[in-house]
Amino acid sequence: MKIEGLLTDEAILTELGRRIVQRRLELQFTQEMLANQAGVSKRTVERIEAGATAQMSTLIRILRALELLDRLETLVPEAVPRPMDLVRLKGKARKRASGKRQAAQEGPWQWGDEA
Repeated sequence: MKIEGLLTDEAILTELGRRIVQRRLELQFTQEMLANQAGVSKRTVERIEAGATAQMSTLIRILRALELLDRLETLVPEAVPRPMDLVRLKGKARKRASGKRQAAQEGPWQWGDEA
């Protein structure tokens, strides 16, 4: 199954759990072996493989034990400033987001309670 935006969170967790099972089996690990290598309980491995939620640190430990930690780089790549941002910010890094600007409202501007 392809992980995409139309899937529910639960479906994505289930698919990630299935993929973790596949990788564990490729490496010939039992759940107990993976748990020991990752420093988590066997029950935690069972829950993640079943599609339950987990803490990020637990997932990182399991990915490290499954030799998949380097794949996180593609998940959330390092942000590289665009050339025009460098010119505008004079080499400084952004620290705040301005949010999205709303389109101009129709009609003249009015006070809120005079409408």
